[in-house]
Amino acid sequence: MPYLTSESTIRSLIAEYTKASTLWIDTEVAEYNTRNPRLSLIQVLDEPADLSGERTFILDVLNQPHTVAEFIDKIMVNSKIEKVFHNASYDLKFLGGKKAKNITCTLELAKKIPYYALPVPNYQLKTLAEELCDFQNIEKQEQKSDWGRRPLTEDQIEYAYLDCIYLAQVHLNLIELNKEINPEPAAEDITALNARYAQIEEQWKVLNSEYEHLRERIKKAMQLQNVSETPYLKLSSYERTSVKVAFMELVQLVQNQSLDFDFPIALTQKLQKDLGENLEQLSVDVEKKTYWQLTSKNQESDAGQDEE
Repeated sequence: MPYLTSESTIRSLIAEYTKASTLWIDTEVAEYNTRNPRLSLIQVLDEPADLSGERTFILDVLNQPHTVAEFIDKIMVNSKIEKVFHNASYDLKFLGGKKAKNITCTLELAKKIPYYALPVPNYQLKTLAEELCDFQNIEKQEQKSDWGRRPLTEDQIEYAYLDCIYLAQVHLNLIELNKEINPEPAAEDITALNARYAQIEEQWKVLNSEYEHLRERIKKAMQLQNVSETPYLKLSSYERTSVKVAFMELVQLVQNQSLDFDFPIALTQKLQKDLGENLEQLSVDVEKKTYWQLTSKNQESDAGQDEE
């Protein structure tokens, strides 16, 4: 876990990083909860297989704005280098913002994994590292420590380099998990998928009916017993106000007041029917879209039986 403070040494390393295809990056910020947070550290790992920390470089850039600017110009803006972060939107506040290119965020990757395949209570890096990569007893106490203090403590430095290791391992595991649950559609075994679908559908129908029934019972009980919250649920109310007006009144108002109301209106099938041949007098913009719907044959059969 080389800890670099020399501006010239850091800039030399930045030049080396321009040759990389992927970098796993984390940051630590001083005074993060104030109006003027300052970038303290940039941690960079260029070899995800390394768990020793030898390939994680800690760049101490506190009060080195020119070094940070060079990192942004040569690394962050370089579209040829993939930059991997966790919760990238936060780090990018200090590393180029919208100018940054080729950014991968493990937080967003994890959120795209269906819950059944990644049943985690939250998507914090610590949680993902423990659940996906079997890291144990991850400490996060130093996350909120004083990153503007110098010298840094050994615990702070250890925390800083470990986060990059966790990040890289989480990233690799998320990629593998995504491949596992999302194989190429052209190669899918549709028969096996249908069998699994049918199995889950039966289980879901039972669970969903109980789930919906329980929600209604709980809602009514909480209302009558004047309970606003439980450990699992919160009861709240809201009012929805709809404002309606006669269409011809609106037309007259627009004409009399010369209001600029020239915008397209979607004509429902009923309106089209009501307009009849008059529709031909309008400059109609027809937009067609194709939607795909997957329907269970069992549900169709059940609906037919209900109607009989």
